[in-house]
Amino acid sequence: MKQELESIVDEFQGKRILVIGDMVADIYLDGRISRISREAPVLVLQQAGEKVVAGGAANVVNNVATLGGNVFAVGLLGLDNAAKGLKEALEKNGAHTEGLFCDEKRPTISKTRIIAGGRATVSQQIVRIDKESDKPMQKAHESQIMQYIKGLLPKIDGVVLSDYGSGTITEKLQQQIISYCRAHNIPSMVDSRYDIHRFKDIGYVKQNDAELSAAVGRDLNDDESIFTAGQELLEELNADGVLVTRGEKGMVLLEKDGAIHDIPVSDKSEVFDVSGAGDTCVSTVILALAAGVEPVRAAELSNIASGIAVRKLGTATVSSEELRRALR
Repeated sequence: MKQELESIVDEFQGKRILVIGDMVADIYLDGRISRISREAPVLVLQQAGEKVVAGGAANVVNNVATLGGNVFAVGLLGLDNAAKGLKEALEKNGAHTEGLFCDEKRPTISKTRIIAGGRATVSQQIVRIDKESDKPMQKAHESQIMQYIKGLLPKIDGVVLSDYGSGTITEKLQQQIISYCRAHNIPSMVDSRYDIHRFKDIGYVKQNDAELSAAVGRDLNDDESIFTAGQELLEELNADGVLVTRGEKGMVLLEKDGAIHDIPVSDKSEVFDVSGAGDTCVSTVILALAAGVEPVRAAELSNIASGIAVRKLGTATVSSEELRRALR
């Protein structure tokens, strides 16, 4: 079984994957506590470091790249340092960033975490500052992205729509991509945090159990209720499959033919951080589907990849070598 999964890792190397969605710059500002301010009862920090990490859809891009895919990032950035840092973080892993268009009138979506610590104290996050535009995408930028995608889709083996609720995936872009993928038999997958109902005719859907519960509007307290809710979503969206991630309970894949695959968690060792594990899961599944692997094998492989991601701190990526090691 694990040998079979390891051969899938070889098969998906170099597969061309398009990832479109809300590209987020996770910015970490490290500060050393120097004193209490005279202006207000607050800490004065001496800035000791700053790093930009790929978040949101950009973390999916990074995971596809580190797993060995040939990945094309598509989205909207501002004209700021966050955009520069985010592009550098993606290009470092070999991702194509020509599809990241610049809108000077809006900021790059960013989450800046201020981390404070001293020589004898534990560093901890004291505040997070979020920045994004609530205005819809301008028609000119939508057209730019549509043109770019039109030229790219004929060369693509798989597509991910990564929707974090910030409006990058407009109705027009969604229709263009989903209808093309359906017509040309290209695997597609959506991970949408708040608005899964709009993605009709998508290939595969990824939801965690809390998102699925919100989507069907009721509590899902046992296996049976999860299976029923997943089936409802599958039929409503006319999808090929719904993959529900369930934390320590593993994941379940529901397919169009009525098959239900309950996949237990791959490794019960210590979990450090679940942030970004869903992105690792989606990246692994789309690469495997792009390689022509059957969905249940793709899900089993993604379960193992996610098990590696949760043992790392922060939004983490998983490399193809780490995945191979875990399978051995």
